[in-house]
Amino acid sequence: MKFTRILLLLALPLYLFSCKSQQKLPYYLENVTDSAGRGDVKIPELRIQKNDQLAIQIFSLSTEPKADEIYNQPSEGVAGQGSEGAGYLVDLNGNIVHHRLGVIHVEGLTKQELAAEIKKRLTEPVELLKDPTVVIRLLNFTITVLGQVGREGVVKVPGERLNILEAIGLVGGVSDYGKKNNLRIVREQDGKREVGFIDLSSKDIFESPYYQLKQNDILIVEPTKQKLKDADQARIASKISFAFTLVTVAATMANIFIK
Repeated sequence: MKFTRILLLLALPLYLFSCKSQQKLPYYLENVTDSAGRGDVKIPELRIQKNDQLAIQIFSLSTEPKADEIYNQPSEGVAGQGSEGAGYLVDLNGNIVHHRLGVIHVEGLTKQELAAEIKKRLTEPVELLKDPTVVIRLLNFTITVLGQVGREGVVKVPGERLNILEAIGLVGGVSDYGKKNNLRIVREQDGKREVGFIDLSSKDIFESPYYQLKQNDILIVEPTKQKLKDADQARIASKISFAFTLVTVAATMANIFIK
């Protein structure tokens, strides 16, 4: 009888933990109505950062054979630097080394600004190409997603546009234990690091400067208090279960050897 009371006392905490109340979790765009969020779509211009890889293609109206070609091929000793696959790597000083035009400082420029600078070098003070056109693509648009999501990791974006809802969708969504109303975004721009927050359930999400993501952004989805509480309860339950097992084994051994 005494042994039975001990088992009941050990089982009681496990029962209480299993009867915890469930909190209502916010959902995506929960506060958005039919008319909320209407307006112009604002897509910020990406600015070039250190360690970016740029594909640069140059075309012109020059009639001379292969006049454009020499500006689109790598020179000796830097094979691959001008190819679309490898691109031009932005170094730690914010520069690229073009195989024909030399060192160009690109950090902080938009693609259009860099294209204008390259076009200027091709036409001033000597016209190297007639009416050149410069096309620039970013080859390494990636973001990193960490925390309470379906799949943590680095996400490679084939284009140059990605919003936070698309990013969350690519990693399997926020888990039941993730904070949808307090995502953290770590961003580096202009040589400085900034941290911002965004609420996926808010009707004002489209106005956030972090709604449209930029290359190399890091998204962190924090666990809810319920997640932390459940983890603590799981540890306690594990300890109680272990103690319950020890008591059961001890009682069984006593019944066998002590008569």
